[in-house]
Amino acid sequence: MENKKRESARAIIIENGEAVLMFRKKKNEFEKFSEYYVCPGGGVEPEETLEETLVRELKEELSIDIKPIKFIGRDENDKTIANFFQCEIIKGEPVLGGEELGRAKNDNYYEIRKVKITDLEDKTVYGLEMIMKAYNNR
Repeated sequence: MENKKRESARAIIIENGEAVLMFRKKKNEFEKFSEYYVCPGGGVEPEETLEETLVRELKEELSIDIKPIKFIGRDENDKTIANFFQCEIIKGEPVLGGEELGRAKNDNYYEIRKVKITDLEDKTVYGLEMIMKAYNNR
């Protein structure tokens, strides 16, 4: 029996030397908190392209309209495939919305943050290599 990996599309948005990221603070099964950053985005729906996923997810999560500019790369592990795209905001200012806003609580916290590229190495950032690749390829 084949176990299908969850595929997602992730947006790398860099403006004025800062990355637009989702900060997460989540309690695990041992009641300990982990804090980390992820590129905004989400799971690909059936019959949806990666670019369509990005546009939909960023509208839902961050209340913004984006334009995918360039495919940066993919990161694959045992359970997931994450596809990273450099994107630009074409309308709106990032504000938390969608399921993330509804699910956000003290033990499962979501916050949109703009983080200086120079500060990323001091933090736990999933997709850091892809962000740096996008930043250095400008």
